[in-house]
Amino acid sequence: MRKNLKTEFTKRQYMFSEDFELYYYSDYNPAKVELHSHNYYEFYLFLEGDIDIFIDKNKYKLQRGDMILVPPKVQHYPIINSKSLYSRFVFWISEEYFNKLLGISEDYGYLIDFVKEKKKYIFHNDIITFNTIQSKIFQIIEEMNSKRFGRDTKISICVNDLLLYLNRIVYEQNNLYLQKGEIDLYQNIINYIEEHLDEELPLERVANEFYLNKYYVCHLFKNNTGISIHKYIIKKRLEECKNAILSNISIGEAYLMFGFKDYSSFYRAFKKEYGVSPNQFKNIYNINNF
Repeated sequence: MRKNLKTEFTKRQYMFSEDFELYYYSDYNPAKVELHSHNYYEFYLFLEGDIDIFIDKNKYKLQRGDMILVPPKVQHYPIINSKSLYSRFVFWISEEYFNKLLGISEDYGYLIDFVKEKKKYIFHNDIITFNTIQSKIFQIIEEMNSKRFGRDTKISICVNDLLLYLNRIVYEQNNLYLQKGEIDLYQNIINYIEEHLDEELPLERVANEFYLNKYYVCHLFKNNTGISIHKYIIKKRLEECKNAILSNISIGEAYLMFGFKDYSSFYRAFKKEYGVSPNQFKNIYNINNF
């Protein structure tokens, strides 16, 4: 662990900054902290130690990789069970800064809203996820200790990236079944498209086939492929046409087999996708002329 980035622990429970503060503490037998609450959000990321934490009338045993979020006015304190090494990151963010982030995107608010609604304050992470969190935190601390050009801007970008990542982790932990359902649905739509490439496939038809809102289908495709469903269908048709041409099927047959209504639209799409015309492509691969 990077000893030169550690902060000397104090019992201070108020912020100097108007936006956020981040600390890396690692010590033996630290001073006892009494029951308290803040007027800001506290993210606490546990590295090691024999520690329980009391939050809102309940006690929890901590394990390496745990992330805790304590909202404003929620009482809490750590319970130190032994004099073993106690290491953790503490990240404070003001309500004002959080509200600024919400003005940029509501995605920043998922985790905080979830904690307030469910009264669930602790989230367990696997080692890969926590190592990613730890890497992002050290990047911020290292930048805070530097005098490089663009330091403040870089810190702000890294802090926002960390907060968005923490939101994403919790969202994905809470939507595993939804994710699996979406993956299955996406694959079923893919299969349907491939079976009907020779037919007209407007968005409304695909959506109606699966009793879905057409905007949801667009969202599903964009999330899984990075392109629209219309572009996916065109790419799939072109791929099948290309394979057909390579199999010695004439160009005239190929484009009609896979849903193109006229040669000119097929020609334009093919050249845009592959950089050559269908005839040029056919000649390159020494296939019989169209």
